[in-house]
Amino acid sequence: MEVPKDQIATLMEHGLYDSAEMLGCFLVSSSTVSAEASPHLKAENLILLGDALFHQREYRRAIHTYKQALHHYTRIPKQNSSISRSSLSLSTRSSVNASANSAINENEVRFKIASSHFALNETKAAIAEMESVKTRSLEMNILMAKLHRNSGYNRGAIAFYKECLRQCPYVLEAVIGLAELGVTAKDIISAFTQTPSRSAKVSLDQIDPTRWLQRYVEAQCCVASHAYKVALENFAELLQRFPNNVHLLTETAKIEAIIGKNEEAIMRFEKVRSIDPYTLTCMDEYAMLLQIKCDYSRLNKLVHDLLSVDHTRAEVFVALSVLWERKDARTALSYAEKSIRVDERHIPGYIMKGNLLLLAKRPEAAAIAFRAAQNLRSDLRSDQGLVHSYLAFGKTKEALYTAREAMNAMPQSAKALKLVGDVHANTSSGREKAKKFYESALRLESGYLGAAIALAELHLMEGRNGDAVSLLERYLKDWADDSLHVKLAQVFAATNMLQDALSHYQDALRINPQNEAAKKGLDRLEKQMK
Repeated sequence: MEVPKDQIATLMEHGLYDSAEMLGCFLVSSSTVSAEASPHLKAENLILLGDALFHQREYRRAIHTYKQALHHYTRIPKQNSSISRSSLSLSTRSSVNASANSAINENEVRFKIASSHFALNETKAAIAEMESVKTRSLEMNILMAKLHRNSGYNRGAIAFYKECLRQCPYVLEAVIGLAELGVTAKDIISAFTQTPSRSAKVSLDQIDPTRWLQRYVEAQCCVASHAYKVALENFAELLQRFPNNVHLLTETAKIEAIIGKNEEAIMRFEKVRSIDPYTLTCMDEYAMLLQIKCDYSRLNKLVHDLLSVDHTRAEVFVALSVLWERKDARTALSYAEKSIRVDERHIPGYIMKGNLLLLAKRPEAAAIAFRAAQNLRSDLRSDQGLVHSYLAFGKTKEALYTAREAMNAMPQSAKALKLVGDVHANTSSGREKAKKFYESALRLESGYLGAAIALAELHLMEGRNGDAVSLLERYLKDWADDSLHVKLAQVFAATNMLQDALSHYQDALRINPQNEAAKKGLDRLEKQMK
């Protein structure tokens, strides 16, 4: 043979896919192969070329090449064929053995076609390809779970995720997937003890003797059901046993960000970066927290670092969107949209897009973005965005329904109670109800400054300026927070106590020199005083 196939296998084993692809072109175009080779040999050669293209991420070409190989496969006389339909070896070498006894794995080829379609976001085509594969490996089952979930076939996704856990109980992405689809911890753990054949059970003590895996399942189920306090307790227990675990620290920081423990979340993300400065997972969430804190120097450094790691990831585009929001809202929106094009299931991308559209006074478009985030996985931020979008274009009923759904899902969340209060505060007839919800939120979480500021705003709207001042001053005794000073300055400015307003704007800027509301308020006040 003019082109040795084993050399292509060697190139691919060493990651030299570019050279393997070029050599593969020689292999499939050789005049001796074209004229004399059996369909079996042609199929083997095309699969080799397809593998090189697949690793080069040239998915469209890979699909075309694999399908050509399957076409030659169908032309092989079945009685003489040495091609095994049921062979499950994943080794490249098994497909490059030039002997007459070599076996082509049709299931593996179809799996690679499906994986290529999946990489191109062609879910239906991927499912159609995998339907003909009857005996599935672990990686095939996880792909099927993702495909069914992306298509909205949740029952099928649950079945495939459970099959993954029967094959290997440590597939943690299957655990997270099942938790997000509403499967209970007990049901997930029961899948661990079933063997793939379902003919026997193994003991949980054999699989998870120290029960850390069980605790992890419980933590993820608590996150999915919005029981954030219990989830944090479970993750804290796991961190005692696995200190400096980047995954556990990131999961904990995500929860802290959702429930508004911003300082704790920032410290947690900083710890993650100190352990692994090249991690990208959830770093866009960290960027959003730095923006809330107006810590633009750290935000700049973070985005610079992320770009140097991998400029193609969805997290990096969201972080760029966060960075550009202050400078150019249109550029920020384009980065948020790009993050969604890179990964259409990336929730922070939709939340960032929704926030930007809301700021641009495009609430209908913002509502679409927040609904997309909610459909992927509901959390308080998408609920808040959707409620405020509905209120912005006068859909009070829809806003109230969404807020109540959030409150029912998170009955112990002060932020969910405050969200219902926000809807009632939007109408003059609902302000008394809003007051009750804000007060309930503060009873549940006395340090929730968002509810305190909203209640002060309500007092101001109702003409109870003294109540607003006394409430905010009471909180200032315990919390030196710039947002409290800004709100107090606004109250004093509204009652023409300009010197007091000036003092509080200055206090806010001493705490946080980057506070935009304080800067604008101070500028407006100084002009008024002149």
